[in-house]
Amino acid sequence: MQVTEVTNEGLKRAYTVVVPATSITAQKDKRLAEIAKDMKLPGFRPGKVPQKVVLARYGQAVMGEVLEASVQEASGKVVAEHNLRPALQPKIELVNFADGGDLEFRMDVEILPDIPMPDFASISLTRLKAAPGEEEITKALENITRRQASLEETESRPAALGEVLVCDFVGRIGGEEFQGGSAQDMPIEVAGSGFIPGFTEQMEGMAPGEERIVKVAFPADYGSADLAGKDAEFTVTAKALKVYSKPALDDELAKKLGLDTFEKLREVITESLQREYDGLSRMAIKRKLLDALAERASFTVPEGMVDNEFNQIWQRVEADMKAGKLDGEDAAKDEATLKAEYRTIAERRIRLGLLLSEIGTTNNISVSREELGNAMRAEVQRYPGQEKQVFDFFQKNPQALENLRSPIFEEKVIDFMLELAKVDEQTVTAEALAEAAQKV
Repeated sequence: MQVTEVTNEGLKRAYTVVVPATSITAQKDKRLAEIAKDMKLPGFRPGKVPQKVVLARYGQAVMGEVLEASVQEASGKVVAEHNLRPALQPKIELVNFADGGDLEFRMDVEILPDIPMPDFASISLTRLKAAPGEEEITKALENITRRQASLEETESRPAALGEVLVCDFVGRIGGEEFQGGSAQDMPIEVAGSGFIPGFTEQMEGMAPGEERIVKVAFPADYGSADLAGKDAEFTVTAKALKVYSKPALDDELAKKLGLDTFEKLREVITESLQREYDGLSRMAIKRKLLDALAERASFTVPEGMVDNEFNQIWQRVEADMKAGKLDGEDAAKDEATLKAEYRTIAERRIRLGLLLSEIGTTNNISVSREELGNAMRAEVQRYPGQEKQVFDFFQKNPQALENLRSPIFEEKVIDFMLELAKVDEQTVTAEALAEAAQKV
């Protein structure tokens, strides 16, 4: 095999590779002999089919196999002998081949850069911490009582916001009733959601026994084309008023939620809030750490990797553009500006990803089978009733398992760096912690 380097610029390498005809012919003859050994044709004893017949039937297919195998073997040798670390799969281009002649191809490959280790001790960070106070615990308890509240009929009086009127209504367009526009004994929350915009808001102050004409317009994008954009009138008759009755904050509420006492319920809520705050704290300090690493990482990144990352990002941006869902800041920018900004983001992601990978590899950080198994079980449990199908999916798709491994590996690398960095702690309010996390 003859290898000639034709490009050596930055992270880009290119080689022309010539595999001698003798090697190609030997591999082809060997494969044809294997086929002939088991080949059966009428008029011939097994394994005694003439070579010309085997060649006529399978020669072209075998040559395709041999060429593919030769290219893979030769490109692998080039990578090994030149100590290359490919960033992506090498690009192969056939240069020349004729049956009975040498195989010549070109291999273009981008390699991973040399990545210097940052000085972790030079990184100074502040970990924001918060503990749930009485106000947050009380608010969480109120949310629970709101979710556990039951509707109970009350005295006849005008309905207030958030209360529920049980109503009959008949809808008309142009004076004619329309299909699906009528209902009986329908509970409707005053100013609540789930109805045509503007419908429930007009029921504030309505009392049982009262009849009202509610005028609304169906949205232009309403699901039914027959109704979309049309004006309608609903004759609404209120029959009863119901209000939400919240349960008392006591042991009975705790037992309803599967706990023994109200104090245990408070404890569970406090722990849940603390986990939420700890997660926000982790999110904030992780971003600060990554920002510090980005400032210290100046190595060149492979263009191909940046291109792939950018293309994935841009597909989502284009979809948001078409759907009119770009946020206000992005919506005000032209396409060229957006592409430049998102390419910078893509480059940062690739650079940090390569750096984290190098830090982990250099410091022997790995994901254990137990950790991966725990992650897989946690993922399986997210699909009740489909556990076996999800488990089988992971067993049959190694890439899906790798997708679970990557975030675990990243978090372990982050922990490693936080141990070596200078980290101070600062106690803040829950509001301040949430605000800091939102800036991430």
